[in-house]
Amino acid sequence: MREDAVDTARVRQMWHLLEPLHALLYYAPEAFDEAAALGHDTTERWHSYFAWRAAPLGAAGPVRVASAFYSFSPAMVARYVPAAWETADPAEVLAARLRAVDRAYRSVLGEETVTGPALAEAAVLARRAAGEARTEGRPLAAANAELSWPEAPHLVLWQAATILREHRGDGHIAALLAAGLDPAEALVSFAAIGAAPEPVFGSRGWTAAEWAAARARLTARGLLDAEGAPTDAGRALRAGVERHTDELAAAPWAALGPGDTARLAELLGGPWLAVIGSGLLPADNTLGIGKV
Repeated sequence: MREDAVDTARVRQMWHLLEPLHALLYYAPEAFDEAAALGHDTTERWHSYFAWRAAPLGAAGPVRVASAFYSFSPAMVARYVPAAWETADPAEVLAARLRAVDRAYRSVLGEETVTGPALAEAAVLARRAAGEARTEGRPLAAANAELSWPEAPHLVLWQAATILREHRGDGHIAALLAAGLDPAEALVSFAAIGAAPEPVFGSRGWTAAEWAAARARLTARGLLDAEGAPTDAGRALRAGVERHTDELAAAPWAALGPGDTARLAELLGGPWLAVIGSGLLPADNTLGIGKV
């Protein structure tokens, strides 16, 4: 089945359902406990974030991590990488992140859900979808897909969610490149259409001068007006990026099929509500997802 034969609204729904289940790792107290045990500074989340997310790449340097993460300022990445691997090597980080997810899921979802048949069924379906995620030209998806699968269903679900979200994210970068949006321009244009307040995007480490320069480049292309608001061309470009991203993320769901994809969506509803209802994830985020 062609990727464009899949309902892209369903593709986007699956991302919205799975992303919070992955992102819990970056905010749960249990994850900060595990990071602290490794020796990471947990007074802010970025020390552990870069370690958790980049560990599948191995002891990658700041250039490779910045390339794969795309939207972060290279200067910001360099503050945390390779220092992360001096604190704990990637193998130690990968073991700790599974411990963190195990503890966080048990805390947020509850033991009954974690050990129940519905979550086990969801794990089987999500793993099937993740197994259909093509990894050519998708470094973060490939790195996570290469890891051994854990045995516990709730950890299988998390790993599948992680592969699928990184598969989508890698495709999103391809869509941004095709649209001619560099990392800073991608954020400025996304903020301009109201995806989140500008200070939220400030978390990516770009200086005020770099942000202003990106805005000037977009204005010169006719994508923003003099006040920084998106023009019709700017809105159309961003809409095209999002549509292209959905299309590039469609293959796993085409392979899973409409019936099993709908069943997985149904099974994920309860865990999604539990994670969102925990209050651990920020209401405003750079992805624009996760609101009830």
